[in-house]
Amino acid sequence: MKLPLDRRAREPLYLQIAAKLREQIASGALPEGHRLPPERSLARSLGVNRSTVYTAYAELKADGLLGAHVGRGTVVLPGAFQARRAGRPLEPLSYRELARRGSAEEPLPIIRDLLELASQKRILPLSVGLPDPALLPLETVRELQARLLEERGAELLLHSPTEGIAPLRESLAQLSRARGIACAPDEILVTSGSQQGLDLIRRVLLDPGDAVVVEQPSFFGALEVFRAAEARILTVPVDGEGMRVDRLEELLDRFRPKLIYTLPTFQNPSGTTLSLERRRRLLELAYRHRVPILEDDLYYDLRYEGASVPPLRALDAHGYVLYLSSVSKVLFPGLRVGWLIAPRPFLRTLALAKQATDLHSSTFGQFLLDAFLREGHYAPHLERVRKAYARKCRALCAALRRHRPAGLSFLKPEGGFYLWCQLPGELSSASLLARAARERVSFLPGEVCLAGEASSRHLRLNFSHPSVRELEVGVERLARALGAARAGRGAASSGASETAPII
Repeated sequence: MKLPLDRRAREPLYLQIAAKLREQIASGALPEGHRLPPERSLARSLGVNRSTVYTAYAELKADGLLGAHVGRGTVVLPGAFQARRAGRPLEPLSYRELARRGSAEEPLPIIRDLLELASQKRILPLSVGLPDPALLPLETVRELQARLLEERGAELLLHSPTEGIAPLRESLAQLSRARGIACAPDEILVTSGSQQGLDLIRRVLLDPGDAVVVEQPSFFGALEVFRAAEARILTVPVDGEGMRVDRLEELLDRFRPKLIYTLPTFQNPSGTTLSLERRRRLLELAYRHRVPILEDDLYYDLRYEGASVPPLRALDAHGYVLYLSSVSKVLFPGLRVGWLIAPRPFLRTLALAKQATDLHSSTFGQFLLDAFLREGHYAPHLERVRKAYARKCRALCAALRRHRPAGLSFLKPEGGFYLWCQLPGELSSASLLARAARERVSFLPGEVCLAGEASSRHLRLNFSHPSVRELEVGVERLARALGAARAGRGAASSGASETAPII
C-alpha cells in the first residue's frame, strides 16, 4: 500500500495516513470489504510507530469508514461514502473533524485502558499506578463523613471557592511545610487531581509551537497534555541520578523553551530521584535562562529507604518553581483532589482558567481531606502504606530475580510505585504486548513514556496495586510471555495483536 508521507509537515503523521486512506476509500480504490494491512505491518512498511497507524485507523472507524471483524482484521465497511454518492442531503456529523487541531489526538487510549484494566479480574495488572485498595482507611473515612454531614450538612454539597476551601488550603500549606516548602494558603490552588493542574498550566502558559522541556522517559499523561497544546516537546535523557542537567543547557540556549517539566522524586516511569547537586544546577539554569519549572511531586512521601532530598520548590528562592502534588498515590485517587503552589499573581490567573473548566473541585472531597489532615490521620496512614509498599517492592524484585525473565534487567528504586525494566537484545516492549495479554498480565510499554516516534526496550511494572501473591504470579506470566517472544512465538505469528488489549 503506497501512502507517501511528508515528515516535515506540521500535520501529524496519523492524520496524513487517515486522509490518504479516506481518499482511496472515496475513489473506490479501496472497495467495501477490502481488508487493510494489520497495524504492525503497515507501520513497518511506512516506517512509523504502530500507535500512529492505530490512531489513523481509529479516526476512520469513528467516521464509519472502517470496522474490525474477528478473523478478518480491519476492513472497509459496506456503504462507505454511499450517502455522498447518492446525493443524500444529510450525513452524520463528524465531531472529530470539527475539533480544534490537537484536541482529538490520541496516540494510545492509555489512561482509559489503564483504569479499565484495573477493574478486570481476568488480567493481572502490573501496569496501573494505583494504591492498594486494601490499604485505604475506610473506617476513618466513614467516621469523618458521618461527622461532617452532621456538623456541616448541606454546606458539603454546595458550591465552594474556585481556589479551594480555606481550611484545606491551610492544611495543605502545613503539609507542604513538612516537606520543607514555605508557602502561605493563598499561594495554593486546589485542583481536581494533578492531571487538572497539568492542564491548567498548559492552558495558561503554552501557545501552539512553544517549546517544553521534558525528561526522556516521562509521565505519559503529561506528554498527552503538552501534545494537546501543540507544544514542541524537547527531551533530556534520564540516568540513575535523574535528569541529565548537563544536557539541558544546550536546549535552553538553542530553543528558549517556555517551560521545564520534571518529576524529580521517584520519577514516573523510571523511579529515579534527581540528586541534590543536580537540583541546584537545574535551578541555576532556570534562573539564568528565565524559564519556569513545573515540579510534579506525587510520590515525595513514598520513600522506603535512603535519605530524603528536598523538593525543588523548597530550594527555589526566586519563585521559578510551580509545584504540583496530589493525595492520589497515598490516600484516595477517587477524590480527585490535588494542588498547585504558585506565586500569588500567577495563581489568580490559574484560578480564572480553572473557573472556566469546572468552577471548583469537589466541595465534599475537600472537607473530607481537610478533616483527615487536620485531625492527624495522615502520618499514621503514611507509615502504614510505606511499610506495605516497601514490602511489595522487595517482593517484586525478588520474584524477578527468582523467575529470571530472559535477560530482563532493572534497578530497585528507593520509593514510588514502579520498576523500570530493560528488555534484552532487540526485543521492544511493543512487540511483547499481545503475548503478555495472552498470558493474562499487563505492563506499561516504554513507548508511551517517550516523546516522538520512538521504540523502547523498556517496560514499567507497578508493585503498589497488586498483592504480594499477585506480584509473584504476574512475574511468572511475564516470564512465560518474554520467553515465548524471544523464541519467536510472539504475537506477530499468532495474529493476536489485532484483538489483544493495548496494555
